[in-house]
Amino acid sequence: MSYCASRFATVRRRTVEVKVGAVGVGGTNPVRIQSMTTSDTQDIAATVKQSIALAEVGCEIVRITAPNVAAAKCLKDIRTQFTAAGFGHIPLVADIHFLPSAAMEAVEHVEKVRVNPGNYADKKKFAVREYTDADYDSELSRLHETFSPLVKRSKELGRAMRIGTNHGSLSDRIMNRYGDTPLGMVESALEFLRIARSHDYHAIMLSMKSSNPKVMIQAYRLLVERMAREDMHYPLHLGVTEAGDGEDGRIKSAIGIGSLLLDGLGDTIRVSLTEDSVYEIPVAQAIAAKAMSLWQSPASHLPPPASDSVDPYHFTRREPATLQLTEHCIVGPEQPPRVIVRVGSVAQLADAAQALAAPKLKDTPAEGLLVPINSAGDLATLCETAAKTTLPIEFLALELAPALAPDVLQPLLALSKGRLMLVRKFGPAETETFAAFADLVHRHGQFLAAEIAPDNLPAYAAVLKQAGDTGLVFTLSTSGTSAGHAIGAYRQLVENLKSAGSAAPIWIRNTAGTAVRGDPSFLSKLLEASFLTGSLLCDGIGDLVSVETEADVARATKLTYNVLQGAGARISKTEFVACPSCGRTLFDLQTTTQRIRAQTGHLKGVKIAIMGCIVNGPGEMADADFGYVGGAPGKINLYVGKNCVQYNIPQAEADARLVALIREHGKWAEPEPHQLANA
Repeated sequence: MSYCASRFATVRRRTVEVKVGAVGVGGTNPVRIQSMTTSDTQDIAATVKQSIALAEVGCEIVRITAPNVAAAKCLKDIRTQFTAAGFGHIPLVADIHFLPSAAMEAVEHVEKVRVNPGNYADKKKFAVREYTDADYDSELSRLHETFSPLVKRSKELGRAMRIGTNHGSLSDRIMNRYGDTPLGMVESALEFLRIARSHDYHAIMLSMKSSNPKVMIQAYRLLVERMAREDMHYPLHLGVTEAGDGEDGRIKSAIGIGSLLLDGLGDTIRVSLTEDSVYEIPVAQAIAAKAMSLWQSPASHLPPPASDSVDPYHFTRREPATLQLTEHCIVGPEQPPRVIVRVGSVAQLADAAQALAAPKLKDTPAEGLLVPINSAGDLATLCETAAKTTLPIEFLALELAPALAPDVLQPLLALSKGRLMLVRKFGPAETETFAAFADLVHRHGQFLAAEIAPDNLPAYAAVLKQAGDTGLVFTLSTSGTSAGHAIGAYRQLVENLKSAGSAAPIWIRNTAGTAVRGDPSFLSKLLEASFLTGSLLCDGIGDLVSVETEADVARATKLTYNVLQGAGARISKTEFVACPSCGRTLFDLQTTTQRIRAQTGHLKGVKIAIMGCIVNGPGEMADADFGYVGGAPGKINLYVGKNCVQYNIPQAEADARLVALIREHGKWAEPEPHQLANA
């Protein structure tokens, strides 16, 4: 049973509607936007003020932490004052982790309670032990006894509940039987869900959050598949936890949330940024609007392929044929995706070369430069410019107008500088033209990037077999809402190539769609690139990547690398796992994250977790190299992996101690001048 109605068209998953106060989630409701206050919950005035600020910018559901009973009691006055301010229609959610007693108090005052199944009834000892079936059943009985009072009271009061699993806070019971895996996350939630259903309580939604978009995507897919087996159709709350701040945080959130929404999954979302909560709302609204615009469109005209070779529950990269573009630029199974940027015209080639040679791009170089060629005059200009301009790239990709015949290109293919990739769109009746171009690049030792609509590929089966994979790349110039489900189109391209016996590399092109034309903002371009490129990379698809919606070549290069980093496909800088601020935070996350990034952001391949408290600390840092975690007010604990190695360091000393720890473990490198400038 699949996790979605179609992986080739956006069909919204059918769910029951759950009422959170007056706000409906799931069913036919739009995607609901959530965020969280960052104040100390016991500072009632500050929490009400932040709740109002969130509501005023469009937050539809406001979450407030309740770490203890005293904080939970404050929710009564917060609800009263928030309603008195004119926001009685905005539901409040109590965020509960460790204390059932806090949950039992909170449920009396707010419309929804979120529980973390890994923390709610389990004290983690991080002990390794074997659980017999009898041991496991005993643990589940204890869990039933502990969780049932909240379920019963929620049902009596008409409250909603979110069972919110976090990748980093799974119980010892789950960890020992299932490991720190998407399956473990799902089983953790299902334990609680089955208890709720045993009491005929169904006002439930679920979440599977992780700081790693791949893990998050796989966990949600697996959860839906497991629920569908049991005819359960509860709404989903989507989010990438600890996404970070700035461009990186927005990209990771858009990859995880967007990938699922475009597969029809998701009913309410939160974008978790290490910034003031009000800045999360416009990003979440933009993500939801893009997804819902596809839900409202007719289903894709593309017929579904006979098979889908991607395992949606386990990441495996598609293995492409190897292309030796240049001595230092290879496309292949063991190679990272290659970065291509586009210039608007041949006339801009020299300026683009200068911009791409800037020191700030030394660690993130554009490897290919895509140039539109519309006439023989453009070819002449290209040859002239290339002869007198040093191009800081590995190869040129020439986007050819259909009128340019293969024989016109013969002189150009003999250029001594660099390698060339011809880029051309082929219609359903151009099989002979495709064969001529494939023969041309083979004879000259160059390359051809062919755009062939997936539904036209079967007509090319014979010529594809004859041409083989040598020198061939396949692509689509479709993205945004104008193309329907662009992710689905690329998936279908992969399947049709497989049916034709081709393992040629795939070039993911982010080209202008109506969403970009209607909204030229950089955020819109960032989200489009994250949706398409990030989603496909998390499916294991993609060997070359270009973001062509951004005209500034330096900015386009940086955005492309950031999307690759967000998807875990190509690491070009330090990776930061930084949680969003909330009422549990023990230090200022925003300034701390910025300060640590300034000192360590040049450490390519190093992953640093910056966590405001221990709730998701050591667990959520499952694959981080080092952790900087709030242990007490003004005190920091430092981790290596999941192990705390230094306790209760005064925060004034913690930055230097973190750098010393990185040095001690051989991960430190001194920043180069261009890296200092970027910082």
